[in-house]
Amino acid sequence: MFAGEIRRKRVQSMRSFTQWRWHLDEVFVRINGKRHDLWRAVDQQGEILESFVTKPREKAAALKFLKKAMRRHGPFKAIVTDGLKSYNAALRDLNPVGKQETGRWLNNRAENSHLPLRQRERAMQRFRQMKTLQKLSSVHAAVHNPFCQDRHLISREKYKAQPSAALVK
Repeated sequence: MFAGEIRRKRVQSMRSFTQWRWHLDEVFVRINGKRHDLWRAVDQQGEILESFVTKPREKAAALKFLKKAMRRHGPFKAIVTDGLKSYNAALRDLNPVGKQETGRWLNNRAENSHLPLRQRERAMQRFRQMKTLQKLSSVHAAVHNPFCQDRHLISREKYKAQPSAALVK
């Protein structure tokens, strides 16, 4: 309940901005020895927008993920992806107003967003069910975004006040 409330308030405030650059990436996760994909969308500031777990890694999964993210967060100005062909096929079906960018190091923001989840995965000694992974990834993002801000961008007073301000919002 705590994480859901924070997430709902942040999404409402972010929907008004249409100038977002999204970074999309997928990561392989093993659940009971079977390979699943965790799709993630991260905005230009490093905040995790959406997480989605699927079994196949294909156009239909990418399309479902993009529709879910656009329904919740609105349109995007530009989208940064890796070289996965599923994104191209899904974006062709959506007819996006923004442009797609693909480059060697452009997607580092999304790649680095997987690191805290990987640490949590090791602490939990892997995942047992798809449902558990989906729940953890969405709750982890909702809690991680307001509490883990970039320390180097703000003053000490503002940094110390942020955790209590996130609870008040």
